[in-house]
Amino acid sequence: MRYKDAQAAIEWLCSTFGFEKHLIVPSENETIAHAQLKFGNSMIMLGSENHNEFGQFIKTPKDLNGINTQVPYIIVEEIDDHYRSTVAAGARIVLDIKDEDYGGRGYSCQDPEGYIWNFGSYNPWV
Repeated sequence: MRYKDAQAAIEWLCSTFGFEKHLIVPSENETIAHAQLKFGNSMIMLGSENHNEFGQFIKTPKDLNGINTQVPYIIVEEIDDHYRSTVAAGARIVLDIKDEDYGGRGYSCQDPEGYIWNFGSYNPWV
C-alpha cells in the first residue's frame, strides 16, 4: 500500500486499528521507504507514495476519486471490542458491524487517506 503521508498513516493505523510497528525504514524528505505493521499473526507492508519504477503502477484512493481496487480483510477475534474502539477513535464506518451469512461478524471502515478496511471474526483457516 502507498500513502501520501505514510508517517501519519502508520501512527493512525497503530492507534486506531491496533497494528504494531515491526519495521520502519525512513527515506529522504520525511518519507517512508518501507514499513511493516503486524496485527496478530498478520502483516501489512506500506510506504510513501513515489513515482519510481514500481510506484508508477500504484494509485491511492485519493488519486482515483475515492475508489479502492483492493480491500484487506483482517481477522479479529474480539470483533465487537475492535469495532467499538475503531468508532471511538473516529474512523469512518462504511458498512456497520453485522453477522455475516457465511459465519462470523464484521464491518468495513475507511482510513484518513480513503483506503477501505474490512475487519471480521470469520476465519477461513478454521
